[in-house]
Amino acid sequence: MAPSLTHDERVRHSCARYERLAMEPGVAAAMYATMFDIFVRHVLPAIRVSTLVLQRSGNRHVPVGHGHYLAEHIPGTKYVELPGGYLAHVGDTEPVLGEIKEFLTGARSAPESDRVLATVLITDIVGSTERAAALGDAGWRDLLAAHHGVVRRELERYRGREIGMTGDGFLATFDGPARAVRCACAVAQAVRRLGIDVRAGLHTGEVEYVGEDFAGIAVHTAARVAAL
Repeated sequence: MAPSLTHDERVRHSCARYERLAMEPGVAAAMYATMFDIFVRHVLPAIRVSTLVLQRSGNRHVPVGHGHYLAEHIPGTKYVELPGGYLAHVGDTEPVLGEIKEFLTGARSAPESDRVLATVLITDIVGSTERAAALGDAGWRDLLAAHHGVVRRELERYRGREIGMTGDGFLATFDGPARAVRCACAVAQAVRRLGIDVRAGLHTGEVEYVGEDFAGIAVHTAARVAAL
């Protein structure tokens, strides 16, 4: 039913458990026997409502010939064939949802982005280039490791989420500005014990999920604040 998930043990066990709990074997056998006895081909030409037939080309459970037959015998049918297996919710679902939405509404809009309100924190080591040149590669690596450890401890302490690195600094988000401000102050104070200073930029606004990363004007604004 879903060839792309053949090697996913978790999904296989989940589907098997679902099937076992859905009904008893005897009930399943009776249901399938009833389904196979149903014959409605003679009714198809009498259908007079708009009909969309969506067919997955890799569907081994319901081969493409079945979809072709429906489209050929229901007047005015719109037939769409898309790649994928039997399960409509597996794989690239956007084309399926897009076809259904366009069929029902006459228009297909772009999917809404996953945007959330967050406080963005960006940090940067002051004078990092000069410091790296003075310490040499090995010394600079050791200092960076110590710096990263300090920042990550403070992020954990104030429940920030590390998104990534910005050169020798950090990009992180918080679900509230107060803890973000306290975290930035704590980082600045803690790294002074290492003999370095950091700049920090904060901005609260909408950010957009891009995989595990964030993007949006709020990120750029925080970066500009950090550069002041």
